[in-house]
Amino acid sequence: MLFNSIDFLIFFPIVLLIYFVLPSKIRYLWLLISSYYFYMCWNPLYIVLIIISTLITYVCGITVGWIKECGKYHEKRRCCLMKMIVAVSFLANIGILVYFKYTNFLIDTINRILQNMNLGELPKLDILLPVGISFYTFQALGYTIDVYRGCVKAERNFFKYALFVSFFPQLVAGPIERSENLLRQIDEETTHKLWNYKRVTSGFMTMLWGFFLKVVIADRVAVLVDTVFAGYETYQMTALAAGAVAFAIQIYCDFAGYSTIAVGAARVLGFELMENFDTPYFARSIVDFWRRWHISLSTWFRDYLYITLGGNRCSKLKKYRNLLITFCISGLWHGANWTYVIWGLLHGIYQVAEKELQPVIDKINRKCKTKTDSFGYKFFGMAGTFILVDFAWIFFRADSLSQAVHYIERMICYRDWWSLFDQSIYTLGLDVREMHILAFGLLALLAVEILKYKKRETLTAFLEKQWIVFRWSVLLGLLFVCIVFGYYGPGFDSAQFIYFQF
Repeated sequence: MLFNSIDFLIFFPIVLLIYFVLPSKIRYLWLLISSYYFYMCWNPLYIVLIIISTLITYVCGITVGWIKECGKYHEKRRCCLMKMIVAVSFLANIGILVYFKYTNFLIDTINRILQNMNLGELPKLDILLPVGISFYTFQALGYTIDVYRGCVKAERNFFKYALFVSFFPQLVAGPIERSENLLRQIDEETTHKLWNYKRVTSGFMTMLWGFFLKVVIADRVAVLVDTVFAGYETYQMTALAAGAVAFAIQIYCDFAGYSTIAVGAARVLGFELMENFDTPYFARSIVDFWRRWHISLSTWFRDYLYITLGGNRCSKLKKYRNLLITFCISGLWHGANWTYVIWGLLHGIYQVAEKELQPVIDKINRKCKTKTDSFGYKFFGMAGTFILVDFAWIFFRADSLSQAVHYIERMICYRDWWSLFDQSIYTLGLDVREMHILAFGLLALLAVEILKYKKRETLTAFLEKQWIVFRWSVLLGLLFVCIVFGYYGPGFDSAQFIYFQF
């Protein structure tokens, strides 16, 4: 069930209405039933996978908690037993993830090797990737590790824990919640005041902005992106550069749109999810970019993989090794294709180069007395970071490494500066009217991003402080634009959110 579908616009009010009238002690059970139904709308059989993952991590969490409290084991043996339980949880869940997501990728890789040796090929398996499996698997694994580390106590109520794993607003595309945040709120849910006008209206306003990002900007710019990448062999520098920049906009508005709707829906229900994006294209370095982009995933890899590998507590070479491994695995997490691995590796290389060059840059700035707090210096930092990020996005979007390489080659070698002025941009899938609507959407997005970057305020928080006439004018205007100019309808195949496939 997509957020930008009629089904969800029917489903969510029903869930909300029943949730508000149920006794507080059983409300979490209704949310669990609703979450399972939400997921089963894609494929009813794959609910079994969520239940298996939930059972494994629940039992492992309970067992680790029991061993922690048990006094009959020596400290060394207790630690060894807990590590074994965490390993069982990790291997079981990652095994399921690898089978469904990476089996055919591994078969393809083996077949390439066999072809070079003039040997036969292995047959591919008919496996359908369960939507959101990477997200709920990581969320469940994070809980087991948190119990082991003592960050949270093992949850005794199975149904509350099951709701933590499957909470429908963030089930299929994040944010990847931590147990100390979402599970704690589920435990404390009966003590909260159910109806809070300010919270509910804030949630709906947040959802509305998310829908604007998705149906007005992301789905519209997707037409241009798909047109350019599908026919990249016929285009030259200007169109290809436009396609690359457009994809950077598409993936941000698509994924940030989903996360924003998820945060808003959860807030209406009384839950606060973590922020997943913080003006990432205003980052002035790659390190800064990853503090702002997909925060729930980047912090997950930092806390559960990078630090486990040794993090910064080792020699420089090992630190860089840990960084490259983390980003390569992060790339592979996004999809079973070498393009994602290269995308992750590029970001790892960017960070290594940045860390090595930073002392040199600082020295030059001191010698030249550069005004590092000036607008010009910050702007060039943002522009340079965006160019590096956008270059890496080409690999992320391409269907294969060869397509990505040829795309970049044509973008560099086949120059057509004159096409900037001959209106050929209107031949890339969007006519003049659609381009004007897109331009309006991007100006609105830029204004909101500047507000957040400069004032550290979301659009919702800003509107809540404004005169009621202005506030409702903006909200009704957004609603009007979404309904009238949203990219959907009989002639449009409603696009899934990009991150659903990961």
